[in-house]
Amino acid sequence: MSVNGRRAAVLGSPIAHSLSPVLHRAAYAELGLGDWSYDRFEVDEEALPGFFEQLGPEWAGLSLTMPLKRAVIPLLDSVSGTAASVEAVNTVVRTGDGRLTGDNTDIPGMVAALRERGIEQVESAAILGAGATASSALAALARICTGEVVAYVRSEARAAEMRQWGERLDVEVRTADWADAERALHAPLVIATTPAGTTDALSHAVPERPTTLFDVLYDPWPTTLAARWSAYGGAVVSGLDLLVHQAVLQVEQMTGRTPGPLDVMRKAGERALAGR
Repeated sequence: MSVNGRRAAVLGSPIAHSLSPVLHRAAYAELGLGDWSYDRFEVDEEALPGFFEQLGPEWAGLSLTMPLKRAVIPLLDSVSGTAASVEAVNTVVRTGDGRLTGDNTDIPGMVAALRERGIEQVESAAILGAGATASSALAALARICTGEVVAYVRSEARAAEMRQWGERLDVEVRTADWADAERALHAPLVIATTPAGTTDALSHAVPERPTTLFDVLYDPWPTTLAARWSAYGGAVVSGLDLLVHQAVLQVEQMTGRTPGPLDVMRKAGERALAGR
C-alpha cells in the first residue's frame, strides 16, 4: 500500500474464512484503486472499542460480521434508518469530516439478489429460522412482500422475537413450530436462514414444482435442500449472491465509485470457494 493509500477491513470472530477480502480486493483491482488495501482482523466485542480508538484518517471503512453488528452501534456517530430498524450494522464508513456512520447493506443486498432473479414482489413468504439473519430477511420482505410471512422456529421465545420484529418492521408475521417446517416449502418464496445442515432433513419434502428458495449459506454449497430444489426446477438464490450484493453496496459507499463491479466480485468469490 502506498503512503496515500486508503484502508478497509472486515472485523469479526471467527474471521479466518471470510470471503470479504477476496471480493473487495477484486473490486479495487477492477476500479483501478491500486493503493487501496482490504484486510481481515479477528476482533471480538471486548476488543472492538480499542480497535476503533486506533483508526486513523487513512481508514475508509469497515465491514462487520458476527458478533459485532450490534456491539458497534455505541461507537458510531450516526446510524442509518435501515441499520436501526434491525439494530444491526454491517458497514461503517468514515465521512469526509471524520465521522463514523453505520449502515446495513444485508437488507438491500437481499432485495437486490432477489431482483436479479426476477423477484420484485411476492404475495407471501416463509422464513426458516429466527436468528439475526432472519430479522434482516424480515426487513427485506417488508419491501417486497404484500402479505403474510410465516416464520418456522424451534421455541416460543424465538417465536415471540419474530413477532416483535414483525411489529417493528410493519410485516404481518405468523409463527409456526419447526416440526411443521415442511409446509414452508410451498410458499412463493422460502428464505432459509439456519446454520449448515439444519434444513437437510427437509429436502425430501421439496414440492414437484418448487418456487424460489433463498438459502443464505454459501460454504459448503449447494446445501442438500438447494440441490434438491434446483433438481426439481426451482429457482435458487445463494448466500454467495447475498454476500456479493451486500459487498457491492459496501464498496460503493466506501470508495464513492458507482456502480460497483458486481460480476467481477462474484467471479472472484466463485473462484475462492472452488479452491477450498
